[in-house]
Amino acid sequence: MKYLLIMQVNQEILDALPEDERKLIMDGHGEFMKTVQDSGEFILTQALAAPANSTVVTGTGGTPTVTDGPFMEAKEFMGGFYLIDCESKERAIEIAKLIPDTRIKGLSIEIRPAMFTCGADL
Repeated sequence: MKYLLIMQVNQEILDALPEDERKLIMDGHGEFMKTVQDSGEFILTQALAAPANSTVVTGTGGTPTVTDGPFMEAKEFMGGFYLIDCESKERAIEIAKLIPDTRIKGLSIEIRPAMFTCGADL
């Protein structure tokens, strides 16, 4: 089963961390990727730019509108993801707990089963 491990980022929390803690997170992501690559459960990962760099195309029932954004009230946003393939939801939870963000109060990983996967190399 494929699972998307979505990193929910709060930039204020990250900005408040001391530089050495930020480095531990970055190094921890490298260790995490090596662990899931070695286990054969890793498919891919992507880091995403902040929402301020986004453009939104919205359905209107006619011609779609294009705006900057999104402009959200929430402080958390999808900062990136890992796509993994593992045997169960329980294993996906175990893997998500290895992501260093889970050690920082206010950051989280959303685990969502993939319903359909298609790609050039998948």
